Amino acid sequence: MRFLTCVFAGLPIVSAAALLVATPALAKKKVAAGPVIAMSDAFRANVAAAQAALQSRDVATASARIMALAPMSDIENYVAAGLRFELAAQRGDVQAQRIALTDLFKTNELPKKDAPRLRYVAGYLSYAVGNYDDAVAQLDYAKTLGYDGIDALLLRADIALRRNKPKEARPFVQQALARQRASGQPVPLAWSDRAISMAYQAGDWTEVGQLYRERLTQAGAREDWRSAITNYLSAAGIDSQLQLDLYRLQAANGAMASERDYQAYAQLAEKAGYFAEAKSIIEAGRKVGKLTVTQPATALLLKAVTPKATKEIAALPAQAKKAAAASSGKDAQEVGDSYFSLGQFPQAVEQYRLALAKGGVDAGRVNARLGVALARSGDLPGAQAALSQASGNWASVAGFWSVWVDQQSRKVA
Repeated sequence: MRFLTCVFAGLPIVSAAALLVATPALAKKKVAAGPVIAMSDAFRANVAAAQAALQSRDVATASARIMALAPMSDIENYVAAGLRFELAAQRGDVQAQRIALTDLFKTNELPKKDAPRLRYVAGYLSYAVGNYDDAVAQLDYAKTLGYDGIDALLLRADIALRRNKPKEARPFVQQALARQRASGQPVPLAWSDRAISMAYQAGDWTEVGQLYRERLTQAGAREDWRSAITNYLSAAGIDSQLQLDLYRLQAANGAMASERDYQAYAQLAEKAGYFAEAKSIIEAGRKVGKLTVTQPATALLLKAVTPKATKEIAALPAQAKKAAAASSGKDAQEVGDSYFSLGQFPQAVEQYRLALAKGGVDAGRVNARLGVALARSGDLPGAQAALSQASGNWASVAGFWSVWVDQQSRKVA
């Protein structure tokens, strides 16, 4: 699984084995009480030769020397198992590595401090050969010994996925991400992608949004924005106004990449009564070659919205005058939305502030669009302050825009 790559790539199994066989204590070991335990001269000679061959990656010589070992004591069994482990690692023989670890565990010489990590390694090796029952058993044992790292959580997740149990896998991935965040380290993109996939399959759109926003703080290229917005748009229950603001964000990132993107955006704008915006989007799509003049749906749409766009713009001054005299902020909100759709953001800011002052409006929605209008007007700090006030269904969309504002702030800095 791709999301495990950064955890298991370069797993220090070989170096762990080297530590088992590369210390003077292997030739002579003092115990807490009793006589010194010494290995036989012949055994030590073969160990030294095997170590030298392994160091030079002479697998054939190392194999012959290790096969010549005839361990007669517990410490000799320990050393022989360690050498077999390293030989198997150099050969890339996972099954042999796992067998060597089993032999290692049978001795009484394994240092207690190494046992937790090596039990985890045993679990990984069993996973690698498809023995998932033993893998879980070894991970459980490692946990009882005190080893419960992020890599163990992700390994448990992957085992569950290979057993076709995504519901069991998801909590492990969530725990791994939470620990990674708590450590102050960025979440690797492969982990985010796996978590997003799981949340998407579970229909947890709140987490899908949160994970995508977190991912975009690290990878905010046009392709990343398009993928995030396109997938989030498939969430159930997103109303047309929310969808419209997501398409606006996609356009702001230069992430409009297909005929479908332009068509969907233009159709949403037309249905909302933003005829000039619909016209502008169709023309933009044609300019970059994503829409053609002969494309039936958009040709008809352009023909329909063009005269309406002229009337829409002409009516705005009278609507703004009416909004100023109104007792509630509803008219000001609508005028603000019209200015917003036209890209006249300073005027939109003025109307949204009037709407909030008068009241009687959805403050979550108004603050979300006020934040965007401020950002597009160049007031990035003010934009973040307004976006942070967005609530309800608008909080998630405002969160996406907040990531965009952060990116613009970094560019300015």
